[in-house]
Amino acid sequence: MNIQAFIRVAGLAQIALVVGSLAIPRILNWRGELAKVQILIKQMFWTYAAYILVINLCFGLVSVFCYKELVDGARLALLLTGFIAVYWISRVLIQFFYFDRQAFPKGFWPKLGEVALVTLFVILSILYSWAAYFNYIHN
Repeated sequence: MNIQAFIRVAGLAQIALVVGSLAIPRILNWRGELAKVQILIKQMFWTYAAYILVINLCFGLVSVFCYKELVDGARLALLLTGFIAVYWISRVLIQFFYFDRQAFPKGFWPKLGEVALVTLFVILSILYSWAAYFNYIHN
């Protein structure tokens, strides 16, 4: 498989992540937890969550439908793949250096889900870094 094929698969993975993310509010009881905070905080939280969901969806759609353009060596391709790489690298760093690991749900399935998600985030970080580098050397 070449880099274009990997980009398309990454796009599908990000779309699948969006679909799977729809269950997160229920799994982590966001409604119950957010009932304890002011309405403005609740509104901001849901807004930020929606932005993240839409960004992930857009990364997936761009990767599925514009995979050739994402690695054509153009400056826009370099900047976009670089941005996506930084986004996913940041997500991995947040997972390990910011989130309160003690608060994570316990048990086999939550642990398996976390391992799967972190693995996906690392793969996306590497793939889009590779694509950015590819664009950089072909720019």
